[in-house]
Amino acid sequence: MSWLNRIHHTSRWVGVLGPLEWRLLEALWSRGTPSSVRDLAAAFPDSAYTTLMTTLDRLHRKGLLTRDKHGRAFRYQPALGRAEFASARAGEAVRHAVQRSEGSLTPLVSYLIEAVGDRDRELLDELESLVAARRREARESRDAKSKR
Repeated sequence: MSWLNRIHHTSRWVGVLGPLEWRLLEALWSRGTPSSVRDLAAAFPDSAYTTLMTTLDRLHRKGLLTRDKHGRAFRYQPALGRAEFASARAGEAVRHAVQRSEGSLTPLVSYLIEAVGDRDRELLDELESLVAARRREARESRDAKSKR
């Protein structure tokens, strides 16, 4: 599954994580290797072993973790890297804003362009190229349909 499909598949869950779920994801990203509940338990002294096990299973069912059987235990790892996860969160926020927009999307797009421009001029150029490419695709698709 491509990273874009993985992001789309998991994006519906990225905004609905509890504090322990976030902490477990952070711990797994920091460790960088598949980890069992036992591996993670020392970093969570205020959480019961069974609570960690249930929370990891919940993250797995949400598609945010993958797991493999190692002996009698599961070892978990994030299905997405930090950057991919951040993209999924941003994508879900934009999708939500677009769906709930009752008027013009200009304020949302203007804010995005301003935020990107303040941070990275090269990224702003890349965004402009993506918009131009998308316009070309739409024009070519429209032209192909009109020739039929």
